[in-house]
Amino acid sequence: MELQIALVISVILQFTAFFITISLIPKTRFKIAWISISVGFLLMALRRLVEAFHVLNIDDPNKLSDISSWIAVIISIAMLVASIYIRKIFEVLNRISKLRKENEAKLLSATISTEENERKYFSKEIHDGLGPVLSSAKMTISAIDKTEFNERNVDLLNKVESLVDNAIATSKEISNHLTPHVIERYGLKKAIDTFIRNVATKETIKIEFSTNIEKIRYGHNIEVIIYRICCEFINNTLKYASANKITILLHDNEKQIVFKYDDNGIGFEIAKQEFNGMGLTNIKSRVKSLNGSIELTSSINKGFYASIKLPK
Repeated sequence: MELQIALVISVILQFTAFFITISLIPKTRFKIAWISISVGFLLMALRRLVEAFHVLNIDDPNKLSDISSWIAVIISIAMLVASIYIRKIFEVLNRISKLRKENEAKLLSATISTEENERKYFSKEIHDGLGPVLSSAKMTISAIDKTEFNERNVDLLNKVESLVDNAIATSKEISNHLTPHVIERYGLKKAIDTFIRNVATKETIKIEFSTNIEKIRYGHNIEVIIYRICCEFINNTLKYASANKITILLHDNEKQIVFKYDDNGIGFEIAKQEFNGMGLTNIKSRVKSLNGSIELTSSINKGFYASIKLPK
């Protein structure tokens, strides 16, 4: 009696599965796969029905056995066809995923390229527009004969000259920050060396930078992104880490570019900092735009470590 009840329930469940798969056919482009699966469920339901008849001693047992065997063969064929098309479904999904990643990388690259073009524009305007005006003002002030002025006016002129000097220096600094001209002229190694030298004169921190790229040149995006990431890491260390040593490695191993950064500061919880900012999300986006990988490691009182690998 229990077997009979179980078979009846099994038949009901099989038919339920069949109707569910039938309802999914209009929602998928791969109808052959779903039709094959639906046929398989239908035949399995019929086979359970045949088994139920067999248990109930209805009809000729031998005939029912033959029907069950043929149904089993057709089920196998249906499931084979379904598996083939299901495999195609996953292949298409993989292609879609790959295309999505490529499009995301292209979008990020286009965004970064647009940002850099805007930076170049403002940098050029400051360098070619404001710079000469300030320099002319400085030359004019310097040409004034200060011997004909009283002490107070001479002092005022000296202050104005000093202010113009500061304005010229500031405009150059802003221009270089917007677009690091040293990269375009001398390359990535020289640009990082220059930035480190300028920082070292202002902060009591030891920065060790080693590289084997020397005069090797890469694409503009690669050089600018590595440079900006390096600057961002150094600035974060100086502002937040209370570190006294930074180690930077930039290595070209023929297949990829490896950038490693390490400081001995107070460290932080990366998850919280990514949530609050500090530019880590932006850094990851820039690395992703170059199809690279990034590993960030830090914890309280354990310093900060970053490893970036970019394909050439």
